[in-house]
Amino acid sequence: MADLLGFVLSGLVSGALYALLATGLVLSYSASGLFNFAHGATAYLCALAFYELHSGFGWPAVPTAVLLVCVAAPALGWGLDRLMFRKLARVGETAQIVATIGLLVALPALGLWIVELLEDAGASVKPAENQFGLPGVGPSPAKSWQLTDGVGIDSDQLITWVATAVVAVGLWILMRHTPLGLKLRAAVDDRSLVELRGLSADRLSSIAWMLSSGLAGLAGVLATPLLGLSAHDFTLFLFVSATAAVLGRFVSVPLAFAGGLGLGVLQNLVAGYANFAERITGFRTAVPFLILFAGLLLMTRRSRTAGTAAVDAPPVDYLAGRSRLRRWGPWAAAAVLLAAAFYTVTTPFWSGILAQGLALSLVFVSFTVVTGLGAMVSLAQATFVTGAALVAGLLMSHGWPFVAAAAVGTCAAAVLGALVALPALRLGGRSLALATLALAFLADQVLFQIGWLRNGDTGWSIPRPVFGPVDLNDDRAFGVALLVLVTAAVAALSALRGSPSGRAMLAVRSAPAAAMASGVSVVRTKLVLFTLSAGLAGFGGVMYASYNTRVTATDFTAMTGLIWLAVVVAAGLRRPQFAVVAGLVYALVPHLVSDYVTESVHLPVILFGLAGLALANDPDGYCAAVSVRVHRRRLVRGGPAGAGAGSKADAMAGAGAESRSASGVTGAEPASGTGVAGGPVEARSGDGAGVSGAPSGSPADASEASRGNLADASQAPSEGPVGVAQAGASPTASSSPAEPPALELRAVRAGYDGAPVLHGVDLAVHPGEIVALLGPNGAGKSTTCRVAAGLFGPLGGQVYVAGRDATREGAVRRSRAGVVLAPEGRGIFPALTIEENLALYLREKDQREAVYERFPGLAGRRGVPAGSLSGGEQQMLALAPLLQRPPKVLIADEPSLGLAPRIVEEVFRLLTELRDTGTALLLVEEKATEALGVADTVAYLAQGRVTWCGPRASVETARLTEAYLGLAATPEPDTGPDPTPDTDPGPTSPMNPTIPSQTRGGVRP
Repeated sequence: MADLLGFVLSGLVSGALYALLATGLVLSYSASGLFNFAHGATAYLCALAFYELHSGFGWPAVPTAVLLVCVAAPALGWGLDRLMFRKLARVGETAQIVATIGLLVALPALGLWIVELLEDAGASVKPAENQFGLPGVGPSPAKSWQLTDGVGIDSDQLITWVATAVVAVGLWILMRHTPLGLKLRAAVDDRSLVELRGLSADRLSSIAWMLSSGLAGLAGVLATPLLGLSAHDFTLFLFVSATAAVLGRFVSVPLAFAGGLGLGVLQNLVAGYANFAERITGFRTAVPFLILFAGLLLMTRRSRTAGTAAVDAPPVDYLAGRSRLRRWGPWAAAAVLLAAAFYTVTTPFWSGILAQGLALSLVFVSFTVVTGLGAMVSLAQATFVTGAALVAGLLMSHGWPFVAAAAVGTCAAAVLGALVALPALRLGGRSLALATLALAFLADQVLFQIGWLRNGDTGWSIPRPVFGPVDLNDDRAFGVALLVLVTAAVAALSALRGSPSGRAMLAVRSAPAAAMASGVSVVRTKLVLFTLSAGLAGFGGVMYASYNTRVTATDFTAMTGLIWLAVVVAAGLRRPQFAVVAGLVYALVPHLVSDYVTESVHLPVILFGLAGLALANDPDGYCAAVSVRVHRRRLVRGGPAGAGAGSKADAMAGAGAESRSASGVTGAEPASGTGVAGGPVEARSGDGAGVSGAPSGSPADASEASRGNLADASQAPSEGPVGVAQAGASPTASSSPAEPPALELRAVRAGYDGAPVLHGVDLAVHPGEIVALLGPNGAGKSTTCRVAAGLFGPLGGQVYVAGRDATREGAVRRSRAGVVLAPEGRGIFPALTIEENLALYLREKDQREAVYERFPGLAGRRGVPAGSLSGGEQQMLALAPLLQRPPKVLIADEPSLGLAPRIVEEVFRLLTELRDTGTALLLVEEKATEALGVADTVAYLAQGRVTWCGPRASVETARLTEAYLGLAATPEPDTGPDPTPDTDPGPTSPMNPTIPSQTRGGVRP
């Protein structure tokens, strides 16, 4: 019993530290979507600073700890968020993982380098690297108390428990009982919706990162007596605490905190009572990684078939379509020059360094296979290198020839890779990366400790081979041989990308479900990629060990693999030739820095680690960025590359601008003959003006002129800014001619990743007016809403709010100015309760009570999570607070989507109530009947252009059919205006929603 109590108490100490680190991981991940692999490095940096300030400079322990935890660590988190994490949140998961791994490598080295510089300057610092038995915050030496026979605690343990308990209570109060905590939890739930509610997601992210870094700093200071100053141990501590974050699904702070405490106890109990572990070298130290791997397998949600990993959109290949000479000529020339340099200009020393870089290039190319082709972040490549080299050395010690031993070692690495992949492939992204890292640490702690495999600390001799007259003991010959092997590997992988098998691999990378539907085996493809990558890494490991002529079990640890990955991804993963550049850089830079900058071993590590910072701007690496920058320069110069889509878009915008100018559209005074609501103003005098955003003489112009169906609209009275028809408007829409529209879009062009969607959209909405924007799927309606709400900026044109240019303003500032977007789907926070959803918009309790009086169904369930409500109740919850505090502009993107007919009627009744309060409404809806029943003005959007806009009474059946189906209906006799929505349309009428509606599975803009 005493043993059990001792294991539990000591486990609670490490568990408390796990809980602090796991809570920080959850806070930062939930606020930014970024898993911070450098969280443990932050803890180490604070531990190092505490040791030097307290023991070296003699500062008091408690004030020093408070300064570091409450000031220095949060400042570091804030700075990293501003410099790096905000940008990383917008790139692919592969770049995110590698960039934070780069920080994991760089921050400890940066701290140690600063200590070196201070020591050189004569400061009273202490030796910092790998120091143990250090004093903590409490008394030194620590005081001890005996609880029972054989069970005691000391002051450091007690301080850890008390600090952890205080943090737990403080976090609970912050997250559950303060407005800041509510906003942080809302940002966890839906970051974009937070911005649409006028809250700065970036500011909330900075606060979360500051809290996260403060918790890491606290864990580092408290762990100093337990872990000492070992960056390796702090990193291991982080990865184990990640299991607790997995238990909390990376979003639940209480679960992560409790999981950390339980993890520490479980680790101690397993290590203490697993008697069989005494016969397995390294098992006790490997227990945390077994728990991590098991936790990842059991707790990670199976949301995707076969466990897809980080899926990143491939970059544009600006050399596509160029000749083979243009694509490969520079690389071939570089290879020839490098081969010639071995025998002409390089000294024996630099020849050896270049050969070492080429050997590493074979290893680095393996990252191109598993991550570049497969989008799987493997952190176990160093394990495959070590395994293959040890097997090859073992066989050569028994007389095997080099080629046969290298082949068997390569196959052993491939088999090991398959064994690693089989249980891990069901995971994806960060979970896969953590699982492979856990297995790599297990190999270091257990597999490579087997006596007959490692051969003690001396390892195995791997002599360089001799092939007839070619003696590879000469570094020059060895370098040229490696250059040939690297060239062959690059050529083979490039051929693989263009083969049917390579296309299948790329399909699995991009869309696993679609690849499976096409008959591609996702599991088999990923297994092949992982096995091929492991074999290639193993072969590179044998060649690298042959260069060194010896290999030991500690030459290539799991931490070494992390540095390799950072270097390769910084150069670029998409092409194998980029990996060759990374190998040469990795070999050359340390020696160049040592010769010309400083002899410190930490600076090269800092440079390699901080290379991940560049991924925030160039997520595909600096090699891939070269062609991007060259292409941009050509666009600026107006060269051949500049005559593409961008020029066409500019031409379209110019045509639209000319049309508006020719028609007298200035946004101030109405011109004669205009009357369409905020839309394209057509000239009647043959001046060449046409549909908004379309060039003069386009088919749209011809069809408009031939049908002549704007006659009624042209006779409508026009008030206010040009293009805004007031015919059919409600009595509340009585804006004076001088009053600007509440929302106005002028010649707006927008698109996604260079693909244009909107081509010069003009639209205006006045206070107390509902403008219905109709059109088929893919027309650009949702894109128009997002641009109007500020979710992303237009490529051209302007957005005005109440006459003020708001084009450069984001969603937060527009929301604060009164522009609210009710997004497609449900504009609620599912994980928050009804009361908390209302509190984000209505801060006064009496306002929320007024909502409950209006909607008694919500009042009785105010403590229920909003995600458990029905679709209609969720939409009521999204719109209800707007009635209590009406916005100036409401942009409703398909508010009736997925709702029952009775609920749809209630939704549209609420929209008309908002109009009556003076709110300007832009309504995007595919249910034409319902939309026309409440609209004052109707605009048709097709292929990113407003093809017609006018009062509701002027809506024509033929035009409605064309707007939705893209087909020109048979002209009907002109018998006056079409029936208004008050008239019951026939079953075959285009106004009936069963005809114009398109399949919901269509492509959304």
